[in-house]
Amino acid sequence: MMSEAIIVGAVESSAGAHAIAWAAQRAADREQRIVLYGIVGGAAGAVGASSVISDALQATEEFLQGQAETLRARGLSVETRTDAGDPVALLIEASRSSALLVIGSDYRGPGTGPARGVHGIRIAAGAHCPVVVVPDHDLDAAGRTGVVVGVDGSPVSEAAVRFAASEADRLGEPLIAVTTWTPLPAPRHSGAYPHGYLESMSAMAEETLALALAGLRQDYPDLRIDARTQRGYPSEVINGIAATSRLAVLGSHGRGAIARFLLGSISHEVLARLATATAIVR
Repeated sequence: MMSEAIIVGAVESSAGAHAIAWAAQRAADREQRIVLYGIVGGAAGAVGASSVISDALQATEEFLQGQAETLRARGLSVETRTDAGDPVALLIEASRSSALLVIGSDYRGPGTGPARGVHGIRIAAGAHCPVVVVPDHDLDAAGRTGVVVGVDGSPVSEAAVRFAASEADRLGEPLIAVTTWTPLPAPRHSGAYPHGYLESMSAMAEETLALALAGLRQDYPDLRIDARTQRGYPSEVINGIAATSRLAVLGSHGRGAIARFLLGSISHEVLARLATATAIVR
């Protein structure tokens, strides 16, 4: 049983190491079990494929056991599991009975190459539990602080705020709650907005944010809350703040035939260019 466990898509790579490290720290703080899940992908049916898959499964199990021994030496409860098949489908299925799914991404931040994360986006879109995608760079670097959460007033946004507040409290970091507002293009004939339009949009964003944060003080009396409303495009604003944060949190609007493979533009854009470890919450 993996219920209430953190399942990690464990890969023998730099990105995989960062994902395991993130999950291990979370498990230690929350006293949760970890399941290291190694999946051998690739096409089956070719001549000699069964032998190749068998060898790959053995190598994966040896890698997982080595990682598990290291984590157990830290006092963590760790299980291992190996499978062959489609990593996206298998991780989504495993998320049905997990408290949290953690996967790595080989994206190393702005200026390091093209966007990444097609598999990560599909997994986050289809998962049945919160998913944390960990980029391939040092999240403990000096100067990183805070847990940033995008707030839009929706029910899934409420879940994201609660998740982010809990993580900020765990980490001893401030919660940076952000609501963005984006005005329509100014009328062409005048090039200016009607009187009070921008002020009204800003005020509506502030009200949305205040309502979303109401009650957090009662549950987290020691939590530092940095409430921000900012004009701009949501994914750009979130990633701009996330570049110096420990964690970013976004809500995902449901699941379904299409939602399994498409999170929506904001979550998609944030995950494609990871500025920090990013949680997608339902």
